[in-house]
Amino acid sequence: MVLGTGSDVGKSLLVAGLCRAYARRGLKVAPFKAQNMSNNAAVTVDGGEIGRAQALQARASGLAPVTDMNPVLLKPDTDVTAQVVVQGRVHARLSAADYQRRKPALRPRVVESLDRLSEGRDLVLIEGAGSGAERYLRPQDISNMGLATAADLPAVLLADDSRGGVTAAVLGHHLLWAPAERARVAGVIVNKFRGDPAIFAPAAEDIRQATGWPVLGLLRWSEAARALPAEDSLALDAARAPGRGLVIAVPELPRMANADDLDPLAAEPGVDLRWVRPGHPLPAEAAAVVLPGSKSTRAALDALRTEGWDIDLRAHIRRGGRVVGICAGFQMLGRRVRDPDGIEGPPGETEGLGLLDVETAIGPAKRLSEIAALDAISGTRVSGYEMHMGVTDGAGLRRPWLSLDGRPEGALSPDGRVGGTYLHGIFGSGAFRAQWLRALGGAGSAEDHAARIETMLDRLADGIEADLDLDALLGLAR
Repeated sequence: MVLGTGSDVGKSLLVAGLCRAYARRGLKVAPFKAQNMSNNAAVTVDGGEIGRAQALQARASGLAPVTDMNPVLLKPDTDVTAQVVVQGRVHARLSAADYQRRKPALRPRVVESLDRLSEGRDLVLIEGAGSGAERYLRPQDISNMGLATAADLPAVLLADDSRGGVTAAVLGHHLLWAPAERARVAGVIVNKFRGDPAIFAPAAEDIRQATGWPVLGLLRWSEAARALPAEDSLALDAARAPGRGLVIAVPELPRMANADDLDPLAAEPGVDLRWVRPGHPLPAEAAAVVLPGSKSTRAALDALRTEGWDIDLRAHIRRGGRVVGICAGFQMLGRRVRDPDGIEGPPGETEGLGLLDVETAIGPAKRLSEIAALDAISGTRVSGYEMHMGVTDGAGLRRPWLSLDGRPEGALSPDGRVGGTYLHGIFGSGAFRAQWLRALGGAGSAEDHAARIETMLDRLADGIEADLDLDALLGLAR
């Protein structure tokens, strides 16, 4: 198990890199995370959903993603409520307090998934959640030391040098864990390290003397890690580096979901992908605005209006700009969104942006499907997945944006400037992306985004191989 001194210290990518490194050695490897909190999710081959970080780790292992890799997924729709997905299926919408009360009852299903995933494997690499030593969460814990105890797991502790305070973070965890829990920790790995390792040597000795835990290695800062899909929106700050070329704007909406839909555009050398924070207008020079997915469509609409982005969008279209909505973004472009049963929040309906002649009703059924098809309209092959609750109807569907193997998908405005689709991952298809960028007056590389991810996983694994003793690390497993 890889435990962390906090959120976003690099646990997900370390596990992904270790999965690739050990898989390249011929081991049968699988990733596991008991509980993930993220609105970035992936469709599994067994018809469920898991966090996208575990799907990336599965890919690194040479496996198709399955629900046992992430048996509990929390998808927040407000600050205090979330949709709870258990073993790939929607279980309930719960408040944080209700979930804490119910969480211990999920421990047997977590252990069941881990046992099932372990069958026939040489190695299972398990990612913890957030900080591994939050005492107030310990009685209900199913994802950190609670799981390590239940499944008798050895662990390493990962700390983030880029934030500073590594020694204090490690010693604080040692202090908060009971003696039996400390005994499970085989050592410490320091991530995102820059500089001369010799300078860190006194800190490593301080850690060893105070805890008995050796520092197993210093992982250097990895540019490959920055290019891989992020676990959740915590990583958006790293994606805000200014670019050059065709400006594509993306408003940062509440409860954004599957923001990695935009990664292929961000990777284009001729594209300046701009994430627009609240309090800032949509840039007038944008050639296109993309409305991303959201776990709470009506709340996202309210935020758009609060920020005045709805006015910016209409001005953008009058200037000749394009607008694309993906999943919830597609729903927002319609005339209204109804949620009579309160699936995503309080029951009710919200007026949409009225840019497409469609309406959406949110319901309890969730559509999950992988898609790979020929788009007859663009003449390119596209691939991706659907993952949404809600049915969209209206006259606008008679002008589909895509035609996937003869099936109409999405909607297009009469002037062709506004389009919406339920297909996540559409910009990952190189030929489609290049064609879309050309229509905007830009140029696309048509690079295979999937091949790029494979290359970055290999580079990540190369760095880990160089900085850690993988034979010694494997020897800690049992």
